[in-house]
Amino acid sequence: MAQPLESVLMRRFVILSWLGALLIGALGAPVAAYDGRSSLCAQSSGACLHGLPALQYQMLLPQMLAHPKPNGRSVPVDAQALYRHSLYQIDPNGITLYDAPNGTPIASLPQGFIFVGMRQQRDGWGEVRRGQWALLDQLRGVPASPFSGLIFDAPPAYPVAWVLQSAQPSSTPNIPPEPNAPVLARYTPVYVFATLNDGAQDWHLVAPAQWLPARRLARLIPPLKPAGVKGRWIAVDLAQQVLTAYEDDRLIFATLIASGRPETATGEGLFRIWARFRWDTLFGGSGADYYYLPSVPYVMYFDGEIALHGAYWHDNFGAQHSQGCVNLSLSDARWLYEWTDNFFADTWVYVWRSK
Repeated sequence: MAQPLESVLMRRFVILSWLGALLIGALGAPVAAYDGRSSLCAQSSGACLHGLPALQYQMLLPQMLAHPKPNGRSVPVDAQALYRHSLYQIDPNGITLYDAPNGTPIASLPQGFIFVGMRQQRDGWGEVRRGQWALLDQLRGVPASPFSGLIFDAPPAYPVAWVLQSAQPSSTPNIPPEPNAPVLARYTPVYVFATLNDGAQDWHLVAPAQWLPARRLARLIPPLKPAGVKGRWIAVDLAQQVLTAYEDDRLIFATLIASGRPETATGEGLFRIWARFRWDTLFGGSGADYYYLPSVPYVMYFDGEIALHGAYWHDNFGAQHSQGCVNLSLSDARWLYEWTDNFFADTWVYVWRSK
């Protein structure tokens, strides 16, 4: 009789944990002091391989080869949304609008963070609103991010993470990468097979002989489900800038987000989605801090005016970036919006901070 995947994975985890503890006890635990030049394992009494006790690494190697990347499916990229939302940012100091190319001034847009569409272009001018033209050299085209998260049909075999900036991994923790080391591209999803601390920071093993420092990764850290939450719910981890979606206790979806900057931090707590709109206009602030963002897609309000929504104006997912809302890529925002379609009034949003 076939056994459930979850029980097989749990039994494997328990066995590996027990054997790992036995091996570390036999080979000698890493000492606390660290000279910054050699691996932690090299300071233990046993043989080591790529930063781990040799036998422990050899036990992990078949698993790393069998699981070269997370088992999630990428959310399909919404090409139409990317095209539709490739808008233009105006000069932050404000611009004048004219009734025609080289025509008469008829209006102006103030200083701030303001985006406009583009109806047509002619001779160095662009029609940004019906009958209103601006010089193209006062506009900056901003392509929407093609990033998208992962859908899970089964629990991930190991902890999941994303590479935040393109980086070469080290073959051993706290050792500079070799010149010919592969480059892990930004937003690449990876598994974390082992974690070591060198006394200053954590290092994560993401593939055979490939270690990255923790600051290079955003990790999916499963939250504890809040009491009373049932059915479909969403968790936003402010520390890792990772959003996860669950059906009861089953992970369905995970991705990178951009929450509020420190001065406009997204509030923690348990909320319910109270309103949602396929399109909305977001604006606020004053002076140089004024912002006007038309046609923001897939908006779901959960904490007053704070919402989950797509963001076409930046590609900075995995970092604090917003005025307080939870920014998603356009493809992820659409997927989440449609996933909650018949359940939005019952969908909880849990904003928390992992340790």
